[in-house]
Amino acid sequence: MAMIKTVGVYKTFPGKSGKGASRRMPLEVLKNVSLTVEQKEVICIIGPSGAGKSTYLRTLNHLEAIDEGQIYIEDKLMFDCHHGKNKVKMPHNEHMKTLLEVGMVFQRFNLFPHKTALENVMLAPMHVRKLSEKEAQERAKAILDRVGLGDKFDVYPAQLSGGQQQRVAIARALSMEPRIMLFDEPTSSLDPELVGEVLAVMKQLAKAGMTMLVVSHEMSFAREVADRVVCMVEGSILEIDTPKNMFTNPANERTRQFLQSVL
Repeated sequence: MAMIKTVGVYKTFPGKSGKGASRRMPLEVLKNVSLTVEQKEVICIIGPSGAGKSTYLRTLNHLEAIDEGQIYIEDKLMFDCHHGKNKVKMPHNEHMKTLLEVGMVFQRFNLFPHKTALENVMLAPMHVRKLSEKEAQERAKAILDRVGLGDKFDVYPAQLSGGQQQRVAIARALSMEPRIMLFDEPTSSLDPELVGEVLAVMKQLAKAGMTMLVVSHEMSFAREVADRVVCMVEGSILEIDTPKNMFTNPANERTRQFLQSVL
């Protein structure tokens, strides 16, 4: 079963208002992006800054609306957009239930500073999944232990390292029991010595069979963990291949140039 499928996705951002030279045309961020992610597959999206990678990820859980194209989640058509209007008619509860199958981890941790690690992870299951406080606490403790923070239940974000805060953010996403995980450059705001601990958790998730779509500049992670690597440039997918082929013999010259600049 295809866990995620996009067909011909287009996305633009409005141009700057004004007259004459100060007025800009709409910026095309995504151009005809089509991609299928199979169950338990790990796909890494690479490419230069401004390629549209993060925007693409955000369209999958409707943090960004698309102008044209189709988005399927678990083979269910969620968005069929034309001129920015979604033609899919679906009950709101069913729509939200399907979107909750998609968890996301961002560049910034965005933890509540006045709540402990445990409380941060408990919040969504209680308020969205309607778990009791006891059920949410048991789930949160198990997941924090899973990401190596079993001794940090009562610690506040300011007392945690960046890597530990990001692991709390991963635990928070996992607490909703998603079937798909999106990672938007989860290590980009971390000091180099803290990157490894976050990547280790992501590797564990991949090994456990979690379907993952990862935007990352960590080429070693893509080479080691990904089933397929996607290279995006200027809003378009240039090529999709296995890590071995992508990193040793890319088919597209622009992909080759990008990899030479980062490896």
